[in-house]
Amino acid sequence: MILIIDDDIAVRTSLLLLFKSEGFKVAQAASADEALNVVAKQDVSLIIMDLNFTADTSGREGMNLLTKIKQLKPAVPVILITGWATISLAVEGMKLGASDFINKPWSNEQLISSAKTLLNLSSKKGEVLSRKQLDKLYQFKKIIGEDARMLDLLDIIGHVASTDASVLITGESGTGKELIAEAIHENSRRNNRPFVKVNLGGISSSLFESEMFGHVRGAYTDARTDRTGRFEMANKGTIFLDEIGDLDLNSQVKLLRVLQDRTFEVLGSSRTKTIDVRVVCATNRDLAEMVRAGTFREDLLYRINLITVKLPALRERPTDIPLLVNFFIDNLKEVYNKPDLLVSADALSWLQQQSLPGNVRQLRNLVERTVLVSKKDRLQVKDFQMQYETSMAKKGTMQLPEVGTLTLEEVEVMMIKKAMQYHRNKISKAASSLGITRNALYRRLEKYNIPYDETED
Repeated sequence: MILIIDDDIAVRTSLLLLFKSEGFKVAQAASADEALNVVAKQDVSLIIMDLNFTADTSGREGMNLLTKIKQLKPAVPVILITGWATISLAVEGMKLGASDFINKPWSNEQLISSAKTLLNLSSKKGEVLSRKQLDKLYQFKKIIGEDARMLDLLDIIGHVASTDASVLITGESGTGKELIAEAIHENSRRNNRPFVKVNLGGISSSLFESEMFGHVRGAYTDARTDRTGRFEMANKGTIFLDEIGDLDLNSQVKLLRVLQDRTFEVLGSSRTKTIDVRVVCATNRDLAEMVRAGTFREDLLYRINLITVKLPALRERPTDIPLLVNFFIDNLKEVYNKPDLLVSADALSWLQQQSLPGNVRQLRNLVERTVLVSKKDRLQVKDFQMQYETSMAKKGTMQLPEVGTLTLEEVEVMMIKKAMQYHRNKISKAASSLGITRNALYRRLEKYNIPYDETED
């Protein structure tokens, strides 16, 4: 049963009709005391509540009620209905245990989607389905793994995919966050619509609006033609915002606005456009720590992570390494015309014992490099060992400064300057040596105000 708490009878009636039309059993309460009575005596599965129940508009009544509800029924998900003026209160509510917040006037589709997602997840049992069971329910062909943590993660994204809930994918570099984003799209009702990938780390702050929302001809000096933005490209589909932790604060404000209202304005135009898009974000950074440091907006964090899935590092699921290696080998048999290619059992066991800090990406590169260098069809421990030690030596020869002597930002500036000097300001080569894209390097040069005279690549 869904409980709707609001002192406005028009709001309650509207929400009652909405959820009843979707087949839900619904109860209502006009005050905090009435709501607590229902929560204590009835089996409530989800609560949708306003933050104010009297003339007082501070939102304290809602915070107090939320605290009491969580004491009575901590497992029951709560959706807060709020307005822009009380977004800070909504964020406070999330800290107190609310699962989501929806703006007034709300979108029926967004509210229903959030409710269904939370109900599905709260009803999900503790058992872990087998990989065979999951493959019967969902399309996960590109994702290799049978580790219990991976199976639980796949079960969650399978449940979430059918809704429009925002998803935040976290995990170390190389763990396969993009594959998970694609799986969410492929298992959703939007799977025949666009899946648009955006590397936010590669977009400079000066070009953010043009890239994301588009521009009209003449919007700025070099805008010679109209440009369609990424959000408009993804309309009716899914937009995947990778490296969202790299977004600067000004761009975060602009992104929050479109995620909140699902509307935007093309740069150079006053016409407002509305979009219907599913948002999936990913990062290898600790956004909660960035919020504490003041480099990531707290309200944006709560807007993008209705559901958070954390991908385990490869070292945390070593039993999946042989599966991944054999998957890569099967592909390389065709690519390099080596039908008899295989990996010995000893080599598979050895690979399981390695740290592989680059995760699946490093393992894939290691396997392919070993296949290319070795002239044999049967790959042994020594074949992999030679390539692994070579790659790790390249990464480990640098003498790191003592902790506390330099900040991470100072180290990054030093490496960028060194790469630019070494490659004589050739952007492509410098970016490649740093392991980033040209756009990402341009963005950092701008961010750190590093002067340079670009030469032809």
